[in-house]
Amino acid sequence: MDLFENVWLVNTVIRPFLDISILAFLIYQVYKILVQTRAVQLIRGVFIISILYLAAYMFKLDTILWIMNRLGTVLIIIIAVVFQPELRSIFIRVGRGEWFNLSHNAKPFHVDTVINAVEVLSNRRRGALIVFPRRVGIKNIIESGAKINAEISSSLILTIFGYDTPLHDGAIIVQNGKIISAGCFLPLSEQVDIRRSFGTRHRAALGIAEDTDSVTLVVSEETGALSLSYDSNLYYDLGTKEINRRLTRLLNFPDEDSDEIEEAGSEE
Repeated sequence: MDLFENVWLVNTVIRPFLDISILAFLIYQVYKILVQTRAVQLIRGVFIISILYLAAYMFKLDTILWIMNRLGTVLIIIIAVVFQPELRSIFIRVGRGEWFNLSHNAKPFHVDTVINAVEVLSNRRRGALIVFPRRVGIKNIIESGAKINAEISSSLILTIFGYDTPLHDGAIIVQNGKIISAGCFLPLSEQVDIRRSFGTRHRAALGIAEDTDSVTLVVSEETGALSLSYDSNLYYDLGTKEINRRLTRLLNFPDEDSDEIEEAGSEE
């Protein structure tokens, strides 16, 4: 009798509870990733198509049903191509095991040094790219530049970007309070709806945000505007206080959701 009751308990209570709990956890984690990227548009599109298909099925619109059934496979391929950066972001986060990491040991990073430097660069209309890696490694990008491995300082940042040095056109990589490398080449964005007025720096900042979880600070050479890119998005023309707040949150608390940060400024 006890064995029978145990089997009944497992089959009717424990197993369904585990099934629902794991599914709910996975859906929630995918949702947290999607809301940080342009994949929200993907969700809206799938929802509209699903409503259209349901309406065609209910009202027996045979022509529409035939077309949608024939185009089903093609639509999946189109979605995979158009939303490649968002889908890649999802698999990167799954691969680095972020879902199951409930704690972090982030080394505090003070951003005042960087803010002081970019304020000067902004006033001088000197372009700059400063990349802050987080969990995803960017060894290939670091090796594309000149190894520096120096303690970060405002004067060093100004020396690299404030004058026409051989390294000023590339990006510097800042990690663990040091400038690891300078003059680095970043991948350009694959997004097709990015502003045409954005130059190579902004496209590169958005490109590395699509490929990794790095945070990139951009100084526009044309306008002096300060921008941040992360989670496949570019947040343009932010104030220094907002830059400071976001960098402090994103770099000192990498496991916390970046969607908790108030998204002020224009997004591209």
